[in-house]
Amino acid sequence: MSNSITSDQIWQPDHLLALWPTGAPQAQGSGVLHEPQLTVHLPPVAQANGCGVIVNPGGGYRILASDHEGLQVARWLNQYGIAAFVLRYRVGPTYPTSVSLLDAQRAVRLVRSRAQEFALDVNRIGMLGFSAGGHLALAVATKGDQGDAQAEDPIEQQSSQVNFAVPVYAVTNGAKRGRKADEYTPTDESVNPQTAPCFIVHTHEDAIVPATQATLIYDALLRAGVKAELHIFNDGEHGVGLAAGDPDVAEWPKLLLRWLRRRGLLAHEERCAVSGSVLCAEQPLGLGWLTLIPKHAQHPIARTFLHEREGGEFLIAKENGPIVGQHTLQIHWVSQQAQYDGSGRYSLERSLKYERAVDIVADQRLDIRLQARDFV
Repeated sequence: MSNSITSDQIWQPDHLLALWPTGAPQAQGSGVLHEPQLTVHLPPVAQANGCGVIVNPGGGYRILASDHEGLQVARWLNQYGIAAFVLRYRVGPTYPTSVSLLDAQRAVRLVRSRAQEFALDVNRIGMLGFSAGGHLALAVATKGDQGDAQAEDPIEQQSSQVNFAVPVYAVTNGAKRGRKADEYTPTDESVNPQTAPCFIVHTHEDAIVPATQATLIYDALLRAGVKAELHIFNDGEHGVGLAAGDPDVAEWPKLLLRWLRRRGLLAHEERCAVSGSVLCAEQPLGLGWLTLIPKHAQHPIARTFLHEREGGEFLIAKENGPIVGQHTLQIHWVSQQAQYDGSGRYSLERSLKYERAVDIVADQRLDIRLQARDFV
């Protein structure tokens, strides 16, 4: 199998990359079961946004559900300009999960080593996995390394740390699950402040992997100060994939896109900090929010809390800030009583909104002076 991609092949789907062209370590034979690989699915050049996702199909570390938890997911990601790489990792009973982890880490190194070729940002490479594949994604997120600078293989010099992880109905701790405990290492116990941010999806109805597995990892991430978002849907069996046919659970991919956008993972440009002030009739709002909605659909939304105790001043840090350019500024004024005083009085019968276009410029203050009549 050739691992050289020519210019006329690079944008073609279904290109296969062997993780180890000369043979995988610890291989117990030859053929597809013993040769881990990536299937490359790249979006059209004009739509590519530089984000890449390695997709791990589930299957209990025994099989790989590579259609609805692999190929279909890759095609969906491509629609939004995201490059996708479906991983065929080695599974049991021939291989222990330590070998599966070795394959997944190698996949990250390989994608990162060819980032320029695939038009990727090396700081926007994530891993999405279902069930056992979700466990594998969490294992990579909690056990990433910076690579071996002394390795003869240049791929091994690359970092295996992902920039984000998306575990979907994943096992997080086999011992607490009560089944196959020896196969599913406790990823929640490996969480540390360097763990990649996570977007976690599960369903209450899942009878194979209980939703408590999702709360275990979320609690661990929360304690470690790692950014995370958790969605547990009431309905949905184990193995729903993108949830075709269930309009409620099918919201999770849309929520994932919003999360990726909010974290700036769908944009090439650098974010900036924004500071300023908001006053109405020269007085701070009691309670409200300032939101910056970018004109570009894949640029991140930026938002901050407004409170009278700050005297109308606000600061959006760079890591949560907007990208320079045109935005819609929205100010939502929800209360003039910043603190409940026990009187039972109301100050605003409904939230009020002010909106206008603004150009965000780095290192430039945004001072807004309004009158009550400016709100609707």
